[in-house]
Amino acid sequence: MVLDCSPKLDVVFHALAHPARRAIIRQLSGGERNLSELASPLRMTFPAATKHVRVLEGAKLVRRRIAGRQHLCRLHAAPLKEAMLWTEQFRRNWEARFKVLDSLLDEMKSEEQSRSRRR
Repeated sequence: MVLDCSPKLDVVFHALAHPARRAIIRQLSGGERNLSELASPLRMTFPAATKHVRVLEGAKLVRRRIAGRQHLCRLHAAPLKEAMLWTEQFRRNWEARFKVLDSLLDEMKSEEQSRSRRR
């Protein structure tokens, strides 16, 4: 049974699942780029880069504008915030569990030291 049903998040995580798309996001975090600039470091063709950008556009992570013959892309980070908030709940949960584990380990270490001193 699936409890987390968020079609928007599904699309964002799907878009982020491919390393080329994550690389495109990383490039766009530095500012607007044209498709050729995005494709070049990935060693992919213009059509391949276009397909990846379309997936990112579908997830609303990238916005594209056309200026003459150039297709200029820029990052739209709002969907990343939603994904970050979703993952944050797990970080908080694990952080709390690690604190409990740290306390338990400190207690065990203290007990061990007490036993060693009694010997």
